[in-house]
Amino acid sequence: MALGRLNHVGVATPSIAQAVEHYAKLFGAAAIGALFDLPEQGVKVCFVNAGNTQIELIEPLDDASPVAGFLERNPAGGQHHLCFEVADLDAEIADLTASGARLLGSPRIGAHGTRIVFLHPRDMGGVLVELMEAPDGGH
Repeated sequence: MALGRLNHVGVATPSIAQAVEHYAKLFGAAAIGALFDLPEQGVKVCFVNAGNTQIELIEPLDDASPVAGFLERNPAGGQHHLCFEVADLDAEIADLTASGARLLGSPRIGAHGTRIVFLHPRDMGGVLVELMEAPDGGH
């Protein structure tokens, strides 16, 4: 596997509005991106620019969202996943599955408008990992 840079850390929250207030105090209001819905993934999202990476704030749109299940187990929210860029998502998927790693679903379009896939936490040392096809092709 050839992971690129850490693109973002996903943080699940029961309230993006409250989380935005917190992160605006830490990084300044200019660091807060626009809030938008990703209905196909069942979440609201807001990115916070944090120096050399981003924090993705994630709130479930409804109880059917996978993030709603996370918040049932972690009512205050918390770190949900790490997202790494890859140059070629299909090649990484082939390498990982050949090594026995399991994907959580099929590749789909993520919040940055590029293809993503999640890897099962049991295969990644207990951490949910998102692979994101790098917007610039990995350069």
